[in-house]
This record gives sequence, structure tokens and C-alpha cells, in this order.
Amino acid sequence: MITHKQLTLAEVFEDCQNKFDNDKYQFLSLLDEAIILDEIVPVSFVSHFHARTGRPHKHQLYPMLKALLIQRIFSIPTDTLLIVFLKYSQELRDFCGFDVVPDSSKFTRFKQDFLSDLQSMFDHLVDLTEPICQKLNPALADMTIFDTSGIEAWVAENNPKYANRIIKQLKAFKQSHNLDDSYDPYKAAYCSMSTHAASNQAIQQMYINGHFCYAYKFGIITNGLGIVRDISFYNRDFLNAHPDIVVEKKSDSPDEDKSLADSKALLPVLIDFFQKHPFIEPKTFLGDASFDTIEIYKSLFGDIGFRKAFIPLRVKLSMERTDYIVNENGIPCCPHDPTLPMKREGSKSHLKSKIPTMKFVFPKMKWEYNPADKSKRRVCHYDDPCTTSSCGRMIYIYPEKNLRAYPGVERGSQEWEYTYKIRVNVEKSINHFKDSFCIANRKTQNEKTLHADLLLAGITQLINVIFISNGHSRIELIEKKEGTCKIEFLTKMNYACPYHICYEVSDITAKVEQLKERKFIVVKNREKACAIDNREVVFMYSKHGGLIELLSEE
Repeated sequence: MITHKQLTLAEVFEDCQNKFDNDKYQFLSLLDEAIILDEIVPVSFVSHFHARTGRPHKHQLYPMLKALLIQRIFSIPTDTLLIVFLKYSQELRDFCGFDVVPDSSKFTRFKQDFLSDLQSMFDHLVDLTEPICQKLNPALADMTIFDTSGIEAWVAENNPKYANRIIKQLKAFKQSHNLDDSYDPYKAAYCSMSTHAASNQAIQQMYINGHFCYAYKFGIITNGLGIVRDISFYNRDFLNAHPDIVVEKKSDSPDEDKSLADSKALLPVLIDFFQKHPFIEPKTFLGDASFDTIEIYKSLFGDIGFRKAFIPLRVKLSMERTDYIVNENGIPCCPHDPTLPMKREGSKSHLKSKIPTMKFVFPKMKWEYNPADKSKRRVCHYDDPCTTSSCGRMIYIYPEKNLRAYPGVERGSQEWEYTYKIRVNVEKSINHFKDSFCIANRKTQNEKTLHADLLLAGITQLINVIFISNGHSRIELIEKKEGTCKIEFLTKMNYACPYHICYEVSDITAKVEQLKERKFIVVKNREKACAIDNREVVFMYSKHGGLIELLSEE
């Protein structure tokens, strides 16, 4: 007698994973149907490509673009490896539209010759995806997050032997001259190194991820969703257009020099971005402590029009001409006891001019009821009051007079703590570009090629946004945590990948019975999904259909 065994979710996942790994052609077909290049590629790009050059193009525009996009979607690190895949995969050649696979020089020449067109394509996609971002989450879409990073160039200065040789010489110098510990060979090495590579001044000395390197610097803007909005590549043209952002070494600290350079680059990048995209009007800015200067705050609120700025304090706050002190969050404290921060009370202006004000009251003040006249009044319960008023000290703050202390939001508040955590999304996007899209570790020092690769990474991310937003489909992202996993087969996942499709049905009971007739089996009984508004779901599996999820309609 043959016993029937119901597959576990772990076994189901293994089968689904094999299907995903071995059936890329179906994915390519879906991608080809969902992404219409005629709507994505600007007309100027097509016109420039087909302009008379003296001889016809051997490889057309769309096949070249598709190949470069596939390179990033499948995380193919080099053009050489991409060519190998194209030569040995008929499916990839059919998707791209190649009869003959281009050689490496053709891809390089394409990126260099049409760099400005790739920039136009990227900017066009930013405008196309903005309504999608607003639909996904308006609050996160209205956030602007800025950060800088670098792409290490293939130059002699990045050879570890280069820095080690200098440090070794300075250590010998310290020993021969009997210098004390105040002389730091590492700081001296940093000061003695050139600010840029000998082969190209645009390749700047940087301090990235805890180490020195010579890299092409770029600035990136994302929204709160982590979707890229702008990429500024700090090449010769950019630096010539913004000469004020060039910062030579000012100290023996790489962190200090990086912060100074980042602070100078912020406003030019933001101004250029909003000029290119006038219909994007974010309300909130998020950045690191390097932007904590009064000039930046005034420009963010005055010139650009942000309403809130989440920037950690770099230097301790100070209030001029006051008889009280403020803590690290800008909250005024009791003049007689600096350990007692005052309480915020109300947010409405008490002035006829309606200038925004913030009212703080003494923390030991309480409202007490007077039975005689049936009224309530404030009473200060402190042994050493700083005022003769029975209700205690009150302090009115005018945020516009000190934007560092009050950047549209109260520092240390729940809103501050929750919102500032979102800033990490820009760092995730940078790491995604470098790792998944293989921007890092490129063995080239050609700035046009690196710039094009960076733009293609941004284009790929934005195309993914369009891809997942087509139709009425949604993607549910699940992160595996340490400990018990509620979805058992996720414990076998070692990397990110799709594992099933969810279908919304009107009658989940009837649909389960219908699928059972088609040889589907139930692998996870019906239950309420907390991530989908507590709607009922059931998981089913078929050898030919794979793992599916049924979701009841609202």
C-alpha cells in the first residue's frame, strides 16, 4: 500500500527554488511584456543614436540597453562575463534581440558616447516613478535623503603597498628622531598623501567604510522608500560648475575633511535636483551630522522650502542672551537645576503675527482645582523657584531664531526618533548599487564608464519600480529574523528571491475545492494574515503550478 505524504513547506520551497533558478526564460518574458522601452527611453536618446555617423550601427539601441539592464538585474559583475552569458544563452539573446553578440569595446563605446542620453533617461524615469512613489506611501515619498559615497578607481594609489610604504617610512622617521607619542604616523601619512590620484584629479582621496582610498565621489538622493531620485557624479564638469564644493585637506582628520566636503556639496546638489524636477516638492529632509550648520538650515527652510529637517547635532547647542541652558536635544532646562528638562505644552502661536512658537513649562508644575471659584490653575511645586509667579517658569521659544535647535520638529521627541531611522534607506540604496548592481570593484579608471555604470544602476532600480507597479500586483517583502520563523521554509533561504505568487479570490472556500480537483494540495491551512489586514489566506501546491497563496477579498 502506497501511503500519501503531504509535502512540508521546506520541501515545497526547494522545488520552487529550483523552478526559479532553472526557468529564467519565463521571467524574461514577463519582463519584456511589462517594460515598454518606447515609453521609457526619451525621444532625444533615439534621435541621437540614429543620427548620421557615416556608417550604420551594427547593434541597435534597444538590444544594447536591454543587455546592460540584464547585466545589473542578474548581478553580472563585468562586461566580459555578460558577453559569455549572451553567447551561451539563447534565451538572453532572444530577449535582448541580438543576432550577433557585441564585443566588450562596443559596450564601452556605447556607455561613453551616450552618457548624456543615459542621464536624460534616468531623469525621465525619476519623473515617471514619482506618482508611483506617492501612491505607495505619500509620507515616505515626501522625504528627501542625501548622502555621498565613492567608487574606488583602478589606480596605483589604491594598491595597499602605496599607503603601507608611506606609513613604514614615517614610523622609521619617528623612531630615528626619538619622537614621542604625540606624533602619529597614520595622521602624518594622511597629511602627506596627495588629495587626488596622479592620473586624474577627479579621483579624490576619500575615507570610505573605515579605510582610505582614491575614488570617484558621487552624491545620491533618495526618498524615504529608498528609491533613488538623483545621482550627482563629481567629475570635472560637475566640479567646474560648482567650484565652491572643492575642499582641500584642512586637518589631519579624514572624518573632519569628509564632513566639510559633504556640507559644501549638499546645497548645489539639491538646487540642481529641484530645477530638473520642479513638480517634486518634498517636505522633509534627512541627513547626517555633517549638515549641521546654520547656513544649511536657512537654505533648506528658506531657499528650498523644506518644513522639517532631521539632522543630528554635530556641535553642542548654545542659546545667546538667555538665563537658562538647553540640553543635547535643544530642550530648555530649569535655571536652578540643569538636570530638569522643561515640558512642551501646546503648539499654537500666542502672537497676533502667528509666528510659530514653542511653549515650555516647568516639569514640576501641576494643574490644581480651586473649589472656591471652580477654576483650575497652574501651581509650581519646587522648593527653590526661579520666579515669583505661582505657576512657575514658562519659556517661549521662536524656532526661526535658532533653526539648529528647532528644525521644524522637537529634537528627542518620538517623531524625531521614528523618522530619523528612515535615513538608513539611502545607505541601503548605496550598498545595493555597489553590491547587487556590481558598481564597486570595477577595474577601470575611465570616469565616463563609471558614470554610465552608476546611471544604469539607477535606471535599473527605477525600472524595477515600474515593473512591480504595473497592473494590480504587489510584492510582499519578508525578512528572515533570528529565532523561530513563522513561515518554515524561509529558514532555508540564504538570499533574497521570490518564492510564490498570491492570488486574490472572491470565495476562498470554493477556490480551494476547485484547485483540489486540479491536483493542488493544501500545505498550510487557512489562517488570518496580520500583514494583509487580517484577511484569510491559504497556501496550496501543485507539481506543475508550484506554490501559490490564496487571499480572500476584503
